[in-house]
Amino acid sequence: MTIRLLLENTINQIAAGEVIERPASAVKELVENSIDAGAKNIDVVMVEGGRKLIRITDDGHGMSPDELALAVERHATSKLKEDDLSDIKTMGFRGEALPSIASVSRFTFKSRAAGSDQAWKIEIEGGKKGDVEPTALDCGSQVEVRDLFYSTPARLKFLKTDRTEFSQTLDVIKRLSMANPDIAFSLYDNERRAFQVSAAQGELLDSRIRRLGAILGAEFTENALPINAERELMKLTGYAGLPTYNRGNAQHQYLFVNGRPVKDKLLNGAVRGAYMDFLARNRHPVLALFLEVPTHMVDVNVHPAKAEVRFRERGVVRGLIVGALRHALSEAGHRASTSVSNAALGFFTPEAGRSTMPFHSGSGQQNFQMPPRLSGELSETSKSYYAPLSDNHSSFTPPMGRNEELERETSTSFEAQQDLTQFPLGAARGQLHETYIVSQTENGIIIVDQHAAHERLVYERMKKHMTEGQVPRQALLLPEVVEIEEDAVARLMTRQEELSKLGLIFDAFGDGAIVVREVPALLGDTDIHGLIRDLADELAELNQALALKEKLEEVCSTMACHGSVRAGRRLATAEMNALLREMEATPHSGQCNHGRPTYVELKLGDVERLFGRR
Repeated sequence: MTIRLLLENTINQIAAGEVIERPASAVKELVENSIDAGAKNIDVVMVEGGRKLIRITDDGHGMSPDELALAVERHATSKLKEDDLSDIKTMGFRGEALPSIASVSRFTFKSRAAGSDQAWKIEIEGGKKGDVEPTALDCGSQVEVRDLFYSTPARLKFLKTDRTEFSQTLDVIKRLSMANPDIAFSLYDNERRAFQVSAAQGELLDSRIRRLGAILGAEFTENALPINAERELMKLTGYAGLPTYNRGNAQHQYLFVNGRPVKDKLLNGAVRGAYMDFLARNRHPVLALFLEVPTHMVDVNVHPAKAEVRFRERGVVRGLIVGALRHALSEAGHRASTSVSNAALGFFTPEAGRSTMPFHSGSGQQNFQMPPRLSGELSETSKSYYAPLSDNHSSFTPPMGRNEELERETSTSFEAQQDLTQFPLGAARGQLHETYIVSQTENGIIIVDQHAAHERLVYERMKKHMTEGQVPRQALLLPEVVEIEEDAVARLMTRQEELSKLGLIFDAFGDGAIVVREVPALLGDTDIHGLIRDLADELAELNQALALKEKLEEVCSTMACHGSVRAGRRLATAEMNALLREMEATPHSGQCNHGRPTYVELKLGDVERLFGRR
């Protein structure tokens, strides 16, 4: 077999296979070129998901005819100063994108340099380059990619539906627009404008949150915590959602390194580690983080698509992200996401039917909103209750005389709690179904899940004791023997020393059993059998790569769940108020250890609207 050099067009098509995976890949490369060219307005048009047409138009600095001819040559670039790969400050630098795209499409590149009175174009079809010719165009550049992959049918048949390919492109544009709030972007699907954001003005942090709000929605900005931290020449900024504002996958996590959208395992792992205390394993936070790293400390030349990076100081990067996120979450205190309250109010949405009679709001003005209809079951119950009253008015019995002694006691108790309404979580007014605490604030109502709230409080106390190395223990009067599977016993025994640091003292007790001698004092009268079985299951699921501290925190979470106030337990008013006060003083108390909210707040104005008072 004779060794020979590949043809230039074949080399370009091989490169296209690495760089241009789908229409979204071509859009990414071309839009990044526009960003590097200093564009302030970038318009993208796609037809049939990018198969038939991709058109990128920008108002960047443009090119002269000589530069235009050279730009479509392989490995020609203006971005790599002095051939130094350790000092990359632009989005592109390989010089592969244009010739790679042109080798698998019908390609037209138009450009007009700033200050020039003439625009120029070059056409390439399947890698065959034409001459540079005059054309008409405003200052900037325009690239048209027609019939993508027509010359490589094998790649073409692997494309998904038009909608799927367009959604991939939309994600690319959103990520690039997040990183560049000073640039206006628009994306068209055929003739339909699917996405548009205007250039944001002002300071970077202010413009960034406005851009994120435009893309992720106002709900994100209402539930986002600002991130601003530095460590060893590295700076992390951005916004991270509250734990109770989460999603079922990690698609809503946007990570950037030096303005470049990346999907990096180290960064994703750091985010997961930071939220480990606050979210269940199948829930993911919503966030946008921007990491600025000196160019000599990061390698972006890892993959042709430039979606991966490699850090020189991996530990410093992870520590910066985890520390910054945990600090922000601690500063949030007991705050929970507004989406929880909105969801609660959503359950009160009136049904389709309306009464034909208006009712009054109580303010003297007639309110022509109609009251919500009762649900079927509740409506029938109310009819049966009021039927005797409507049939025979004389059957109505007025209330008995006033119980002055009871009123006096109630009034005294109420007045004693009035000052408590000024606290963020208010004054406890009662308990529903022995599960939910209802409290009153100065301007609203709060409903607290007593088990979820106390679970977080116990967990935070256990973590504090563990950090101080002093977990109070309580010896059992009679040691408890727990029978479990032999492999579960083995798992627990391998972690015996670690669990002893949490106040759980036990020994093996023959085959398939352990004897528990001491438990953490915080757990009180807990179900030891259930606790041991859950711990054994938890240890089976824990990733062996987790650090010791992270493993202990996972175990703490399970133990806290067993040591918290259970649903179904009746609480005195003093106990309920004590729980509310401790929640206010405890970080992260707005969500339990699994990311569920511990309370819902309804503003008085929202409640009044439900009853037509507003």
